Amino acid sequence: MTCARAGDAPDAPGRWLRRLRAASGLLAAVIAALVSAPALARADTDALFAALKAAASEREARAIEAEIWEGWIDAAPTPEINAMTREAMDKRASYDFEGARVLLNEVVARAPDYAEGWNQRAFVLFLQEKYDASLADLDRALALEPRHFGAMSGKARILMGQGRMRLGQKILREAVALHPFIQERHMLIPLPHERDTPEDDRKP
Repeated sequence: MTCARAGDAPDAPGRWLRRLRAASGLLAAVIAALVSAPALARADTDALFAALKAAASEREARAIEAEIWEGWIDAAPTPEINAMTREAMDKRASYDFEGARVLLNEVVARAPDYAEGWNQRAFVLFLQEKYDASLADLDRALALEPRHFGAMSGKARILMGQGRMRLGQKILREAVALHPFIQERHMLIPLPHERDTPEDDRKP
């Protein structure tokens, strides 16, 4: 056995320890980024809603609204779900309502916690005049995203179309409180708060 000279044999234990520490630091940074990402997204969304509420003009509000909508769509859990949702929206825009609904059926089955999947399917069902099914999907969307003014206004439209004016107006007012320039604001009508309408209250 020969004697090792200085520089011939590296400090293996020390080298691996340094590598382990570096890897641990990198892993910690990745975990921190993953944990903070949802918080940052929420902060961005909160800022957009605050800007929307304070918008000085309809043009300004429309630009902010578009950002919020993109955020809702991009909240899809995977790129594939995002792409399917956008494809369904394209089909809906070209009046292929059934094709859009079939795609969105798969979206909500594969991503039940994705609010925009439910909202988009609700819109298609509304266009197909399947109002009760649309309301059910809108409720799912609002349970997941309580500030979804699009789902609120859609629900208000259906309820008012069913003659449930008081409840529809209540929900529409909640949407306008979030988005003062929402298109459906013109559907607001004055309601006498002191007078009850039992027929509305009896309907679920």
